[in-house]
Amino acid sequence: MATSIALDTCTPIRTRSPLGRSSAIETVRELIRQVAPHATVVLIQGESGSGKEVVARALHDASSRQNKPFVPVNCGAIPADLLESELFGHEKGAFTGAISTRKGRFEMAEGGTLFLDEIGDMSLPMQVKLLRVLQERCFERVGSNQTIKSNVRIIAATHRDLETMVDLGSFRQDLYFRLNVFPIMVPALRERLDDLPMLIRHFCNRQTERDTTPPIFNQEVIDALSTYAWPGNIRELENLVERLSITHAGKTLCTTDLPARYYPLDLLETEIELEAVRKAARQLLAEQQATQLQATPSVNKMPPMAASIDSPAQREAEQAMLFDMQSQPNDSASTAVLDLPEAGLDLKQTLQDLEIHYITEALARVDGVVSRAARLLCLQRTTLVEKMKKLGLQAFS
Repeated sequence: MATSIALDTCTPIRTRSPLGRSSAIETVRELIRQVAPHATVVLIQGESGSGKEVVARALHDASSRQNKPFVPVNCGAIPADLLESELFGHEKGAFTGAISTRKGRFEMAEGGTLFLDEIGDMSLPMQVKLLRVLQERCFERVGSNQTIKSNVRIIAATHRDLETMVDLGSFRQDLYFRLNVFPIMVPALRERLDDLPMLIRHFCNRQTERDTTPPIFNQEVIDALSTYAWPGNIRELENLVERLSITHAGKTLCTTDLPARYYPLDLLETEIELEAVRKAARQLLAEQQATQLQATPSVNKMPPMAASIDSPAQREAEQAMLFDMQSQPNDSASTAVLDLPEAGLDLKQTLQDLEIHYITEALARVDGVVSRAARLLCLQRTTLVEKMKKLGLQAFS
């Protein structure tokens, strides 16, 4: 029976720490534990939507500054000519529109943490001014010559490759080294798919807190979502849960309820791919049996292969192939495939060789991406992973 994520059995998760039990997210949590007690500058890197601000807040909450302000600034969302005033503040009359003195984010975060998100989008002139603050721990408001001391912990984040930007001259090397004291890489969601059920539960509980009834995700739906690449990462997952909470409130989902991009293979495409696998399997089996076939065709036209298969995972692919064999015309080619040699054969080993051959070929065709190889073989990703473990196969690096 398929398992479901039912809200009445879930305890709401109320934490700012990164959620999950995967080894990738455990590594992030360990790094947070190591650096939180120190005032060290931290650079958080990861794709958009992967949860970089969650990591930054977890760092702040685990530090001695937890009772002081946590002030986030999105450097990419503020025009370059306004970012200096936003960070350092300004005096009245410093520029057109400065009708009063205003504190900047550095002053607002005094004693606490300043989170500079999307630091890679900061202009080169602003990078120079930020470097001075990091080195000297002081700054001046725009339009003022009074130096203000700063006691702020800096946490920066970016989805960009800063090393490449340094090579291209769009990011200062000295600032990069000053920020990259303690780097933390946040894994993409596709690298921690084992955390999907926990994340879905968390976002469902969040919908409940907003007086919205979320749907119920069964294992079939979770398996389908596990084959998706998640370019928008956790933010995209949260948006999907919110959407489904509106369109399928309180209902148990099935894969056809998902938007097309999350389950893109239609029945026709699946049948075409399955037919290609079946034909290739018949060809390989014929080649393996060719040296054992006798001149006189065997009486048994259909060996009891399905009864000899020793696992449900094998039946999923092989029984479909056998059904197709039975439906083929009884010409000489199909007879050769189905003939059982007089001396018999090791059926279990033959099937295992077939699996190794086609799993390896599928992985090679999709550059080692297991979820895509699973689609090509018409298997669930989890089923293919178990097969690979059993057969001692690994995805390509």
